[in-house]
Amino acid sequence: MTAAQTLLIVVALVAANLPFLLAGRFLGFPRKHGKPFWLCLIELLVLYLLIGVSTAWYEGYVYGSAYRQGWEFYAITLCLFCVLSFPGFVYRYLWPGRKHA
Repeated sequence: MTAAQTLLIVVALVAANLPFLLAGRFLGFPRKHGKPFWLCLIELLVLYLLIGVSTAWYEGYVYGSAYRQGWEFYAITLCLFCVLSFPGFVYRYLWPGRKHA
């Protein structure tokens, strides 16, 4: 695994946790009354799409063209992205003594 691939995985890990760690912001913009859970899910989906586009660009840059994928690939990578977001979810909603907005 190259350094760039490792960096992409670390960026995906950070991006997956951002919706839950930044409770008062939506996609970087401040919100007055916090962020409900459904807005966290929308932000998670937007960040998944951004990471997906950046990895497809990287694959095209390195190999000349990105491989075509079926719906199964995207379903599995979305599930993996949700698994990567689990630490942020636990910190925001399940951590004892924390009040969530």
